[in-house]
Amino acid sequence: MKQAAHELALPVTETVADVVGSGAELGVVVAFGRLVRAEVLDRLAMVNVHFSLLPRWRGAAPVERALLAGDEHTGVSIMALEAGLDTGPVYATLTTPIDSEETAAELTDRLGEMGTDLLLELLRGGVASLPEPVPQTGEATYASKLTPDDLRLDWSAGAGACRRLVRVGRAWTTFRGERLVVHRARAAPAPGAGAQASPAPGTLRGAVVVTADGGLELLEVQGAGRSAQPFAEWARGARPLPDEVLGA
Repeated sequence: MKQAAHELALPVTETVADVVGSGAELGVVVAFGRLVRAEVLDRLAMVNVHFSLLPRWRGAAPVERALLAGDEHTGVSIMALEAGLDTGPVYATLTTPIDSEETAAELTDRLGEMGTDLLLELLRGGVASLPEPVPQTGEATYASKLTPDDLRLDWSAGAGACRRLVRVGRAWTTFRGERLVVHRARAAPAPGAGAQASPAPGTLRGAVVVTADGGLELLEVQGAGRSAQPFAEWARGARPLPDEVLGA
C-alpha cells in the first residue's frame, strides 16, 4: 500500500491522527489490529473491511480462528468503525464456503478480493451512497491473536485438529528437542491399526504421525535452521528412528 501510494504521489503517514486534516471524506481500515481513538472517529467517518461474518470472530485473527474452529463458512463484513473492538453496525456482508484444503493465507487473499469488490460496489455513488448500517445481531465470538504456543501441534488432539492447525500456517512440533515446522500435511489412516499395542500419539511411522483418532501424513516440513523441504528429503537427512516420537 505504501509503495502504491508513493507511486501515485499520495502522502503517507504512520500516525493515525494525521488523517483528520488530510481532506479525506472517508477512512478505510483493513486488518489494522489496533483500536482507532474516539477523537479521530469523531472527526472522520471510517469503515472497516473485516474478514468474518460479524459478530462471529471479532478481533485480530478471524481467518485463523475460523479455520481452527472448523467453520464451514466465513465471509467479509463492511462495518462502520467504532471505538469498540469490531462492534460497529454493518453496511453489507458477503458469505463464502471454506474449502477443506484452503490455508489461512489463501483464504485471506480470497477474502481480500471479495472485500475490495464489496467496498467498491458500496462506494460506487460516493460516500453519500453508503446505506444505513444495521446493528450486529447474534452471539459474539472473539478471535484473539495466535501465539507461538497456540501453533504447537498436540498429537493427542486428533488428526482433524492437527490438520486444521497446519492450514493456519507455521504449525510446529519438536524433533529431538529442536523445532520442526509442518507446512503441509494430510489425513491418513492411523499407522499400526490392528496391532496389539497402539502407538502413542506423536509416534512417527514413515511419514505418518499417530494422533488420537487417526494419522497425519507430513508432506512438507522445515527443520531448525533449514529451508522448507519435502518430508522424504528431510527424513533422509534427519534419519528418525523407528517409532520415534515427535513433540516428546
